[in-house]
Amino acid sequence: MTAQLAEKGTHARVPAPRGPLPPARSRTPKRERAFDDVPRWQIYLPLGLYLLFTLVPFYWMLLFALRPAGSTSLVPWPLTFEHFDKVWNERSFAVFFQNSMLVGLATLVTTTLIALTGGYALARFDFRIKNGFMLALLCSQFIPGALMLVPLFEIFREMRMINSLGSVIIAETVFQLPLSIILISGFIKNVPVSLEEAAWVDGCSRLRAFLAVVLPLLRPGLIAVGSFAFVHSWNHFLFALMFLSRQDRQTIPVGLNTLIGSDSVDLGALAAGGVIAAVPVVIVFAFIQKWLITGFSAGAVKG
Repeated sequence: MTAQLAEKGTHARVPAPRGPLPPARSRTPKRERAFDDVPRWQIYLPLGLYLLFTLVPFYWMLLFALRPAGSTSLVPWPLTFEHFDKVWNERSFAVFFQNSMLVGLATLVTTTLIALTGGYALARFDFRIKNGFMLALLCSQFIPGALMLVPLFEIFREMRMINSLGSVIIAETVFQLPLSIILISGFIKNVPVSLEEAAWVDGCSRLRAFLAVVLPLLRPGLIAVGSFAFVHSWNHFLFALMFLSRQDRQTIPVGLNTLIGSDSVDLGALAAGGVIAAVPVVIVFAFIQKWLITGFSAGAVKG
């Protein structure tokens, strides 16, 4: 009898509560609701001030490059390209631009290829000195390039590479490799090992599996690393100044330095040279932004 009453009690209906139901809790976090309630001017005002702070120096450089010599107008009118003609033809900026482009592209290719192999080794293999090697790569970022000028100069002098663009390319590549290897290693770790293992089961070698499966997914990382290497080598002044003394071997940063005289400075020519130097960097950074935003979405693995 007691068991029947207990069984009947388990199936008894729970009476519905009287009165209005309590309001359901919102699933939206308070932080998101607070952010949505922020007035738009509090977002756009700091961004506008930052944009103004960033663009005013560029406008000032364009102003000096495009207005006639001796003019004090704040508007570049009438437009003139005499300063560009002067630095491109008379001051050998065409040669400087060609040398900088060669150094930048060569550094991009060598840094990307070596960082790709080193990053794959760090991401996929375990060896005894792996942690120590990673620590050495990180510590190398704290060594300024100025401390290595004398040893590098002696090495390149013994190798008869002074006044050769190859010396600048090697130096730039060496100083770009530690950070590039670390970044590429992080990108490779995000690619599942199971993809390579599936390719091995299908009969692919390790190299072919890497080229067919892993490499396409690394495209955003490779573009970012290569672009950073190009921009750094394009803007670097110290190595080109120390290793290249001949005028026909100098790069754009050294060429800009030659426009600054001891008694006077041709502001129009200097601004025109700055515009020529900035255009490739602006294009590369615009290209970087696209790939940094997309990330791995183009090669994402589903399932």
